Amino acid sequence: MFPIVAPKKRCYNEAKKGVAMTSQKTPLKIRLAHFYQKYKHLLILLYFVVYLAWFGYVEENIKTHFHVVHVLLDDYIPFCEYFVIPYLFWFGYVAWGIAYMALHNKSDYYRLCTFLFTGMTLFLFISTVYPNGHYLRPYYFTHHNIFTQLCEMLYATDTPTNLFPSIHVYNSIGIHLAVSHNEQLKKNKTIQLISFILMTSIILATMFIKQHSVFDVSTALVLAYVMYRIVYRHNWSKSSLASRIKARKHFLPDNQL
Repeated sequence: MFPIVAPKKRCYNEAKKGVAMTSQKTPLKIRLAHFYQKYKHLLILLYFVVYLAWFGYVEENIKTHFHVVHVLLDDYIPFCEYFVIPYLFWFGYVAWGIAYMALHNKSDYYRLCTFLFTGMTLFLFISTVYPNGHYLRPYYFTHHNIFTQLCEMLYATDTPTNLFPSIHVYNSIGIHLAVSHNEQLKKNKTIQLISFILMTSIILATMFIKQHSVFDVSTALVLAYVMYRIVYRHNWSKSSLASRIKARKHFLPDNQL
């Protein structure tokens, strides 16, 4: 009898071990599936891969032969190196806005991405078919400090080409619009004020450190207004319902309406 019991015990232990291994694998699959379902909306951020590749192409190939952007008002705006600080804050401001909407409100996140990506794509298209640039940057600095050094570093990495509409201006407006329309953030007056100050200072910075012409800023403002009307003011759900009702009336006889 004893020689028979031992193999059964081993089989039982092996079967139990197999069940345990299966139970360990199943939760991992479930967790991965849950993670994907929870964060799959982040996949549209892969747009930035396309954007950076396209932007890198126009930056590399448009350096000398371009249409000069200049308006009279540009000559009356002095260079002020201190504005390089809010200009650099733009990167964190945009990243924070996208991350907050992505993690807290998918509807606001999709609206923000629609706003940003539409303007950014239009900017790339304009830069490709109508190369543009300016000669507004100072040839030398009359004094030197940490802020002028930051400007020198910025000038060395960012060419004065591919300018309008200004993405610094356009995206700053887009982030502030998202903040002002978010149900949680619009109740926080402090956040609203900080966002407005950041947006305004970034817009001014583009002109005061001579990164952009007034024309670039103006075109960004116009585009932002148009996209604001489309993304935030237009009632898409009502339009969709009206379209369905109209289609139903078109295809069904009067006695079935």
